[in-house]
Amino acid sequence: MNSSRRQKGLLPNNGCDLGVSEVPERLILTKELIIDWQNKIHSHQTQLFKGLPSKHEQGSLFEESSFRRIDEFQPLNLKPLPLSFWRWPEGPHEGPAIYLVMDKVEKKNSPILLYVGETLTANNRWKGEHDCKNYLASYSEALVNAGLNHQLSIRFWSDVPKDTKARRKIEQVLIKKWLPPFNKETRSRWNTPFTYETS
Repeated sequence: MNSSRRQKGLLPNNGCDLGVSEVPERLILTKELIIDWQNKIHSHQTQLFKGLPSKHEQGSLFEESSFRRIDEFQPLNLKPLPLSFWRWPEGPHEGPAIYLVMDKVEKKNSPILLYVGETLTANNRWKGEHDCKNYLASYSEALVNAGLNHQLSIRFWSDVPKDTKARRKIEQVLIKKWLPPFNKETRSRWNTPFTYETS
């Protein structure tokens, strides 16, 4: 990581309160900070994993059947795959899909949903460069450094429209409902510490 990058996240005012203009490149996050961050996300999402609306959730503005199904959508009913699934000789999914990246947090009754994405080609989307893969690498490293375990998985929902515009609408509805911290739309809400921005 070059010195022109700044780590955003859990430090107040991006480290300015510490009397420094730049946050150190290799910021070590404490176990307590990470657990607190995970707990905030878990608190919002736990009701959704139980099939109940969250306290912040608003009713859907969409009447189409594909959007009504989102209210009944349960990510835990989808088969979890390791993040390395794309290296398999034959991919488990093909065609259009919504994909979800989760982590099973220690001592919690449900996981946390970290990222929601959409793709036209499920068997190829996770190959190569992807912002979420970088966030997950930083997240995994921070957990290991703090002595915390993680169980990352990816799940694919393939019962989605082939039309990209329609699929992206579903993706956005899921992001607004679940507020996954690695999606750009929600990072500032959670002060996600595992993402980098160039200054």
